[in-house]
Amino acid sequence: MEEISVTTLIATLGFGIGAVFGVTAHRTNFCTMGAISDMVFMGDWNRFRAWMLATAVAIIGAQSLHMTGMIDLNGAIYLTANFGWTGVIVGGLLFGFGMTMAGGCGNKTLVRLGGGNLKSLVVAIFLGIFAYMTLRGLIGIGRIQIESLTMIDLTAYGLESQGMPDMLAMLTGLSIGAARWIVLLLIAGGLLAFCFKSASFRASRTNIVAGLIIGALIPLAWYVTGVIGYDDFDPAPLASFTFVAPVGESIQYLMTFTGATINFGIAVVGGVIVGAFASSKANGRFRIEAFTDSSDMVRHIVGGSIMGIGGVLALGCTIGQGITGMSTLALGSVIALLSIVAGGLFGMKYLEEGSLGGAFSAILSRE
Repeated sequence: MEEISVTTLIATLGFGIGAVFGVTAHRTNFCTMGAISDMVFMGDWNRFRAWMLATAVAIIGAQSLHMTGMIDLNGAIYLTANFGWTGVIVGGLLFGFGMTMAGGCGNKTLVRLGGGNLKSLVVAIFLGIFAYMTLRGLIGIGRIQIESLTMIDLTAYGLESQGMPDMLAMLTGLSIGAARWIVLLLIAGGLLAFCFKSASFRASRTNIVAGLIIGALIPLAWYVTGVIGYDDFDPAPLASFTFVAPVGESIQYLMTFTGATINFGIAVVGGVIVGAFASSKANGRFRIEAFTDSSDMVRHIVGGSIMGIGGVLALGCTIGQGITGMSTLALGSVIALLSIVAGGLFGMKYLEEGSLGGAFSAILSRE
């Protein structure tokens, strides 16, 4: 019997994990943009707490894998020693604003697509195209210029990465192990306290389940690519969930199938769509949805395009930076997460006021 290749194994597992993500997100209505919307318009923090619970679980799981030596998170893109904070901030703001225009972030777009939403198909296409253009195409030149504006080489300051444990160890003289425990307990513990101090959230079984499952899938993905995918002769890049660049790679893969190689990210994208489709069919929620008018279509196209650009600049999305990146304890991920939330809040005000000027005025009037 022919031995299965590492690439095929990783893709198969990625598809399965992605399907679990798709089913969970669809059944529980896990949505990061929806979480921000609930906060702004309803004063309901439960879905935001589900997001933060997922982040806390992901941090605990990923750091456990790292500290036991099962994986080396220093190989993740989020911990690079080249710290381009301008790109992270600009990208995060753009992504947050774009997802409000598009009606959801990258993962929600795929979940809705699986549920029959044709608007999400258009968003996914434009998100993927503009992500790839920003990563390797025409817009890539501008991306490099933006990133280079304030690029900091952390090795010049004695740091090997932008990990917060490394920074704390350098500033205090603590061992890296002790510093990692301190950062882990402060951030993960703080997030858990924030989540479960709310009686409403404690009573929300759906949101708790969503946070626990989504959060657990992140270190599981790290394990798949970092342990199962480890091969000196056929290595798989260390990766976990993110829904920007892989969407663009998926489009390219579909167009060049015979000459392309599937990877973990592409498989996850497919798995999420199939999982959401299966869930929607099983509970009778599958239905075809289309644009209501031309302005609706334009708004979704613009939103998807902005998300593609912003997501690449920020090195991830609400999942890619907001959960996966955070699980590495990278400073850039914290900045990206805050920027995405800020961009999303501004986008909500833009939709409410109907203009950029109105959105700025509404925000300033609340200060």
